[in-house]
Amino acid sequence: MSLATITSKGQTTIPKDIRDCLGLQPKDQIQFTIIADETVILRVKKRSIQELYGLLHDPQRKPIPLEDMKYHP
Repeated sequence: MSLATITSKGQTTIPKDIRDCLGLQPKDQIQFTIIADETVILRVKKRSIQELYGLLHDPQRKPIPLEDMKYHP
C-alpha cells in the first residue's frame, strides 16, 4: 500500500510505485470518480482524441468508392 500527503494547496504526488505500475508519464491525465461509500476510483487517461487520428489507416488497403458505401435497399 502506498501513502501520499495532500499539501495546503490541495496537491499531492502520486507515489513512484503507483506511477510505475500504471505507466504514468508527465501530462497523462487521471480521472477521479467517487462512489456511494466514499470509495474513489482512479482511471488513467493516457490518450487524447488527437492521438487517435490515423490509428485505423492502412496504406496497403485499397480505398472503397463512395458509391459502394451507400445503402441501396
